[in-house]
Amino acid sequence: MSKRFVTFDHFLKKWKIMFNKNDIQLGIAPIGWTNDDLPALGGHIPFEQCIREMSEAGFSGSEVGNKYPRDPVELKGHLEPLNLDIASAWFSSYFTEGKRLESTAAFMNHMAFLKAMGAKVVVVCECGYCIQGSDVPVLENKPVFNEKQWKMLTDGLAEIGEAARKNDMRIVYHYHMGTGIQTAAEVDQLMEITDPELVSLLLDTGHITYTGGDSLEILSKHSKRIKHVHLKDIRRNVLDMVRSQKMSFLDSVKAGVFTVPGDGCIEFKPIFQELADSQYKGWFIVEAEQDPDKANPLEYAQKARNYIRNKAGI
Repeated sequence: MSKRFVTFDHFLKKWKIMFNKNDIQLGIAPIGWTNDDLPALGGHIPFEQCIREMSEAGFSGSEVGNKYPRDPVELKGHLEPLNLDIASAWFSSYFTEGKRLESTAAFMNHMAFLKAMGAKVVVVCECGYCIQGSDVPVLENKPVFNEKQWKMLTDGLAEIGEAARKNDMRIVYHYHMGTGIQTAAEVDQLMEITDPELVSLLLDTGHITYTGGDSLEILSKHSKRIKHVHLKDIRRNVLDMVRSQKMSFLDSVKAGVFTVPGDGCIEFKPIFQELADSQYKGWFIVEAEQDPDKANPLEYAQKARNYIRNKAGI
């Protein structure tokens, strides 16, 4: 029987995560302090506390929440003393509902704000017929796009993707629970029928796990398209309850289905390794929508920061 010998250098290359620290920026979303979809969660927490604790926990950036000023000069005035940058912000498109003109016009304003803040990517999610905010079971009632709707979506994404490219920016598509692109198969389809020069991908570890998918599978197929990363974990016991009780998306959030990396069932080290091997450059954004009265935002932010330092070496 032949034996396979590996060099020490090969061993290190295979098993040691090797990010260039200058290539990775580490941020956290404000949704752990105040939830945009459920304003009652964290409604009492002021914007100033949120960004102060982000900085205190060791993060260098943030995405934009509903309490953030939308004037770039004013927002920079709050963030710069804390050495915080803006990574991106969510944008809802409605191309599949025939709202191309409205979606494109809104995107242009949104992109202009992010460009003024120095962001390089725009997080885009198609929310046509979305059930994210409804009270119906999220796993059983998601929209399914027909051929015409897929074409409306891809045409719309191409238009805003080209607009972003002309501004030296990218759109990164965010697959999301309760939307028409939720599963790994739907992500595959979107990547197959869109131009990689115009439509990039956001890797969200929590949402793909929620559907029963695997981040490593997404990475194996689409690593070259991934230009933005959301790091969120899943509490397996809560997800099992979501499935057995046929819960809505927002009820699952209130029940605690999401948490920060290192506090749930996802093993992140192989994900970090694949991202390092694919020479990923960009933001890692910790995003874990929870009830701040149950999960103290600063404590969980610090927990996430320590976990990423230990597992990814950054």
